[in-house]
Amino acid sequence: MSCFHKRPKRTKSEEQAFLEHLKKVAKENGKRLGLEGDSDLQFLLMGGKLIKVRSKSWKHNRYFKLEEDCQTFSHESKKAFKQNHTFSIDDIESVRKGRQSEGLKKYTDASVEDLCFSIIFKGRKKNLDLMAESPEDVDRWVSSLEKVINNMHNLSNQKKSEHWIFSCIRKADKNGDNMMTLKEVKHFLRQINVEVADSYAAELFKKCDTSNSGTLEGDEIKKFYYMLTYREEIDVIYGNYAQTEGQMSDRDLLNFLLNEQREQVTVEDAHRLIEKYEVDETAKQNNRMTKDGFLMYLRQDDGCILNPAHRSVYQDMNQPLNHYYISSSHNTYLMADQLKGPSSTEAYIKALLKSCRCVELDCWDGANGEPVIYHGHTLTSKVLFKDVIKAIKDYSFKTSQYPVILSLENHCSVEQQKLMARHLVFFLGDALVKKPLGDTMPTNFPSPEALKGKFLIKGKRLNKLDSIFTNNSVIEDGTVSEEDEAAECKENSQKEKPKKSKIKLDKELSDIVIYCKSVHFNSFEHSRENQAFYEMSSFKESKAFNLAETSATAFMHHNMDKLSRIYPAGSRTDSSNYNPVPMWNVGCQIVALNFQTNSKEMHLNQGRFLPNGFCGYILKPEFQRSLSSQFNPNTLTEGSWLKKKIFHVMVISAQQLPKINKEKQKSIVDPLVKVEIHGVRADNASKETDHIENNGFNPMWNKKFQFDISVPELALVRFLLEDHDTASQNDFIGQYCLPLTSVQNGYRHVPVLNKRGDIISSASLFVHLMLLDAP
Repeated sequence: MSCFHKRPKRTKSEEQAFLEHLKKVAKENGKRLGLEGDSDLQFLLMGGKLIKVRSKSWKHNRYFKLEEDCQTFSHESKKAFKQNHTFSIDDIESVRKGRQSEGLKKYTDASVEDLCFSIIFKGRKKNLDLMAESPEDVDRWVSSLEKVINNMHNLSNQKKSEHWIFSCIRKADKNGDNMMTLKEVKHFLRQINVEVADSYAAELFKKCDTSNSGTLEGDEIKKFYYMLTYREEIDVIYGNYAQTEGQMSDRDLLNFLLNEQREQVTVEDAHRLIEKYEVDETAKQNNRMTKDGFLMYLRQDDGCILNPAHRSVYQDMNQPLNHYYISSSHNTYLMADQLKGPSSTEAYIKALLKSCRCVELDCWDGANGEPVIYHGHTLTSKVLFKDVIKAIKDYSFKTSQYPVILSLENHCSVEQQKLMARHLVFFLGDALVKKPLGDTMPTNFPSPEALKGKFLIKGKRLNKLDSIFTNNSVIEDGTVSEEDEAAECKENSQKEKPKKSKIKLDKELSDIVIYCKSVHFNSFEHSRENQAFYEMSSFKESKAFNLAETSATAFMHHNMDKLSRIYPAGSRTDSSNYNPVPMWNVGCQIVALNFQTNSKEMHLNQGRFLPNGFCGYILKPEFQRSLSSQFNPNTLTEGSWLKKKIFHVMVISAQQLPKINKEKQKSIVDPLVKVEIHGVRADNASKETDHIENNGFNPMWNKKFQFDISVPELALVRFLLEDHDTASQNDFIGQYCLPLTSVQNGYRHVPVLNKRGDIISSASLFVHLMLLDAP
């Protein structure tokens, strides 16, 4: 007898009617999703039986299906589909075939490998570990899910917006008759985050109810949608340039691109945009752009705030490694706080998929001779060192091909260090850098380009690197001082300040530390006279911030030929973060943050590494790489590098902002927008609009701001949307951050990201921007 739960039986006629209904839904929603008539979409709508796995004893039967909005998945508990057992397609990070999750590896046998798959969620939501009846069923579930997820991801912003609105309409249609009463229209308006007077809702309803039936259906619902999504500001902009029989000719569009968008383009570029975005075939053949095509252009990459050329790798990747900011994580293994939270390979996977290029491994002796990773002297859980290395090997180069640094904090005995070294060599293979590139002793770092697909080990080394070329290698294990961060960790766990101790270091582990040898920092003068380029120091945040304040130019020069790593204070037990910007301002490369914490500091980090193909490496400004530079971010001494700018911002409107309090149906946001500049001290600024009451659907501000920018190369601009509250702190709605040097001028849409940095597909901010040379 099968252990899988069976769907309730229907009569033959009921089953036929049900299938016909699903085909209709698949066709209707499939058309909007670009999956019209797709059999995989219909399979997900039909649903199927799976086993949900939580432990060795907890393996329960569940029936999974995609809801008719083609956005929500539900799985039943016992007999009824319950509201709390749902998740959105947007919540899914990936689908993994086989026993790839920690749970499936732990709770299932290797013999059922081809019956398993996992749904991995964004953020801290637990994975959904599942088993199917056959390998063919696994293939069907995984391929169907991946198709719908990828399709949703690749939809145009206009299509995402339409899909979101029609999904809300379907939810508001309480009795499922594909018609909307006035009461349902009011419910729908609250769902999309707009509060209107009953008289306005009735007036809108009456205009659309052309059949005078008291309900909206078919084309009437479409008319309602178009009236609702009408954007006056787009009408005005389009009208100013549509000078050819009410449409934009190629020359009209060229004038717009030259005068408003300030782009260096020709009429051929206008033709390319018409071909790419125009939805009316007759207009396209006549080299014209309609208002719908114009809005489509503004909502896509060409009309986005981020320069499209910066979406791929555009910087010189052949500079020495230390000439780049490197996206870096602190205590990467932790999913939550620093005291009792879980350690997991999943934390490494999530960081690496976000293009983190330097991960940290705190290594301790484990049971059965196997080293483990956890936050020592705390109650955080432990994960096997070898499992972490396997995960790092599998996921390091899926988002970026550029090198990954493994920062080892070594607390292990020599015996388990030997095993660490062997695991690294065995699992990473030829991708592990085990000797310098080339046949002679290097005098500088190799480039990210030369190290593509490679792993570097950061840790202690028993001797100088040149011993490899002078036959002066160490033949035995030796003693070294422990890592600075390890010493601080010990200090935080003891009442009295302990002496910095020595540790025994295994020769095999020492020998694979090539370009990132950890040494203690004494002073910039000492480093200049005694440190080789590959010897690097780690600074706790308080020391680093003090040096950046008192010796900024010396710190910057130190970083011109060496690497520096900054890490959060041990007192940040809640996994909070420090502000990374002052560290970048003095050229520090490895500015390690707690990736698991959704915070303003992580938003800035995501913004810093957003351009250059989101590859985890950003080339530092020329004045942070040139030895002749005397740049000081605190005093801003005049120099040829100083090219001041004026940044003009007009916040025009926002579209389809999410509800903050979803539990309260009548809760509507009162949105405001803050525009922040984060850079050198002189440039830091924040300005905000007034709030708009009860309208998260299409609020309009038309508010102008001006910012004086001294060092645009180091400036980040962050747009923050908040829900105004007179009685307490404003609530976070969304944000978007990027380097000022990646901003496009003109009328631009700004994506809106949630707290964990994922895009809110339906939402956007509309602005006008102009970055000009200061007089």
